[in-house]
Amino acid sequence: MTYRDSGVDIDAGDEAVDLMARHVRSTYTPQVLTYSHGGFAGLFQLDYPPGILRKNYKEPVLVACSDGVRTKLEVAYRMGTADTIGIDLVAMCVNDLIVQGAEPLFFLDYIAVGKMRPDLVADLVKGISAGCKEAGCAILGGETAEMPGFYANVHYELAGFSVGVVEKSRLILGQRVEPGDQILGLLSTGIHSNGYSLVRKLFLQGGWDLGQVPRGLEEPLGSALLRPTRIYVKGVLPVLRTYRSKKVIHALAHITGGGLPGNVPRVLPSGVNAVIYRNRWRPPPIFQLIQETGKISDAEMFRVYNMGIGMVMVVSRHFCEPILKRLEDLHYPAARIGEIVKGKGEVVLRKR
Repeated sequence: MTYRDSGVDIDAGDEAVDLMARHVRSTYTPQVLTYSHGGFAGLFQLDYPPGILRKNYKEPVLVACSDGVRTKLEVAYRMGTADTIGIDLVAMCVNDLIVQGAEPLFFLDYIAVGKMRPDLVADLVKGISAGCKEAGCAILGGETAEMPGFYANVHYELAGFSVGVVEKSRLILGQRVEPGDQILGLLSTGIHSNGYSLVRKLFLQGGWDLGQVPRGLEEPLGSALLRPTRIYVKGVLPVLRTYRSKKVIHALAHITGGGLPGNVPRVLPSGVNAVIYRNRWRPPPIFQLIQETGKISDAEMFRVYNMGIGMVMVVSRHFCEPILKRLEDLHYPAARIGEIVKGKGEVVLRKR
């Protein structure tokens, strides 16, 4: 017997490495050391050019996180599209980094497949590469595993890991949030990467044609479901650099699973509530389709989905309008969606 007889194709794996290499190299920043091809680990020089770390950071803190895209993968399987789901993978990690105030430095991925298809893996890495370039970080390494019999031939799994850096004195941890602060909501592109188990039950198991354009949408259902998660790095970091005082930006929250009610309290002190007014922005139409199809309550929709707000920024009321203008100039649409009041660390949703 050979290894190929067991279902693992080493030659296909080598081909996949060759195809993905140009996408990986396209993300390299000057800090990436490339002494040899095929190293067992990635090398990243924090202090490059020499002295830059000491110049920019007195007490640098590394910030790390990992995530995946979960059952959104099945939409990609059904659509036969693999070159955007990698953007979601990067977004779910780097958006978590920036809420602490960190600048993303590098990213690593894990790809597991049932059958090694070099073109598929190259498309996945193409999307990861696009996400990393949008976030300004490098693909430092990764792992691709062929696991026949464990995953179906058409299936794959993705996981991502990212590391960033922030000056210790500029960490954003939410302690300064106080009554009177304003809540800014940075708009999402759609569902992003959470709540797809419900999408799967409604549309995929419900027999919907992903190529059709349902009433209320201006694109095929599959395209709306597969729309990549917005990466907020180039909107948030410039604002943080412009307003360096801790008295301006008090907290950030990435709105993922749990929606606004589940994620905003993670950055609130115990003595305040976040009051959010639902009429101050318009959710993308995909959410109305989901709600009508499943006859889902408003409360459940807001508990499961971002409902059109992918990132929340809690700022001093004195700087609210200039920050909104800055985000608009950076092409990150946002709205003033609420305010901080005295309370118990909860989110209160109101219609107006």
